[in-house]
Amino acid sequence: MSNPMDAVVVGAGPVGLLTAIELTLGGARIVVLERLPSPSNAMKAMAIGAFGAEALMRRGMAGAIATRDGMDQRPRKFSGHFAGLSLIRSDAQKEPERRTRAVDQQGVEAMLAERARSLDIEVRRECEVVGFTLHADGIDVEWTTPTGAGQTQCSYLVGCDGGRSVIRKMAGFEFPGSSPTLTFYQAVVEIDRPDLLLPIGWNRTPGGVYSYGRFADRLLMLDFTGPPENRDAPVTREEIESVPRRISGTDVHVSALESGSRWTDNTRLVDTYRQGRVLLAGDAAHVHSPFGGQGLSLGLVDAANLGWKLAAVIRGEMPESLLDTYTTERRPVAKAVLANTLAQVAIMRPDPQSGAMRDIVANLMQLDDANRLIGEMMSGLSTRYDLGSERDDVGRLIGDKPIRHGDADVSLYDVMQDGMGVLLDASTDRKASTLVAATTQKVRRVAVNKGPSMLIRPDACVAWASEENNTDGLEPAVRRWFEP
Repeated sequence: MSNPMDAVVVGAGPVGLLTAIELTLGGARIVVLERLPSPSNAMKAMAIGAFGAEALMRRGMAGAIATRDGMDQRPRKFSGHFAGLSLIRSDAQKEPERRTRAVDQQGVEAMLAERARSLDIEVRRECEVVGFTLHADGIDVEWTTPTGAGQTQCSYLVGCDGGRSVIRKMAGFEFPGSSPTLTFYQAVVEIDRPDLLLPIGWNRTPGGVYSYGRFADRLLMLDFTGPPENRDAPVTREEIESVPRRISGTDVHVSALESGSRWTDNTRLVDTYRQGRVLLAGDAAHVHSPFGGQGLSLGLVDAANLGWKLAAVIRGEMPESLLDTYTTERRPVAKAVLANTLAQVAIMRPDPQSGAMRDIVANLMQLDDANRLIGEMMSGLSTRYDLGSERDDVGRLIGDKPIRHGDADVSLYDVMQDGMGVLLDASTDRKASTLVAATTQKVRRVAVNKGPSMLIRPDACVAWASEENNTDGLEPAVRRWFEP
């Protein structure tokens, strides 16, 4: 049996790797178990949302994101789409700088893997979890590899192993929701007569929805005839050719298929993200259709929310009840994403009733307020955890910004890279810093030249804020999140 660990993370995709990074920065001893021999090359997310990108930026990956970001850096009129309506306008958003980054899932995973290696995080590949046994003070995780079998003892088990999570199933989490009704295809192809599929962009027809040429040779299709008989069967050139013919009504000829994948609108959400010592994050806790590209970012913010909390509990500095806030904060966010993806499916269906609803939504999105509402919903920027404060900024995830620290300008996210909490102290005589220093050493105190003063959790959530010299509520907030 291997040496006991504080936590075992199952799954070395983006969510599992970020969870491992957060736990390691928090001082936990962890190991990542992954059944695949190497990172998957399957076509998945084409970009990462604002909150997901920011979670990586706070952990030292801002430069890697900037290098890989394929999105035009010039001002953009549109920043996203809702149900194929490319009408989310940048100029209608409150914080247009907090934007989607054109880094695909493979690129995100590569960045996280490099960061994990820099922290000496052990990732055991071709290591498949086959069972676990719960004890009063820990868990025995059983696994197999091509060369044998073994067991790892740990205090906590975190399932980041995707929509078909074996951890979720073994632990008996309820996973209610709706069954799939359609098939969504992504494929990189060569088409002999691409002009047959013009115009470029999302096209809705009586047979379905398709988009070609918007992202190089990538073909996206929604087939509303039903879910695939076998989602795991290889995607063939003949299949990819037949679907656009039926949807577009043109004699499309696919001369080459480089890669392809299928998805559905299977929509499910666990009742709780935690059962005792077993926790779930990412697609293991919630699945939905890929419309709007929200899934990757949603899972990464799960990891950012969970990692520092679990590390604090493992260190013995915070009670286990802190872990309950993981479900109360993150589950409503996932529920909202599931609802908007279901709504997108509803107005993309190729029937007259859905078309009428789609036309109304398109007209509403011409209004700045409606455009802003949908834009913030899709980006996640409308997220606000209920921390019991009347201030709107408390419970929000704060974006990166320059802060004047003494005589120098520094980046807030640069200050946060080691996973500590941060106090931005604009109070006279630094009375807020004095109060925090007397309560905990887990918060970095940064004197700034202008307010408001803010207490920021490691996941960038504003836990307390105040103008001028008012420190009312600061000590309870510090004790709630850092030092009971």
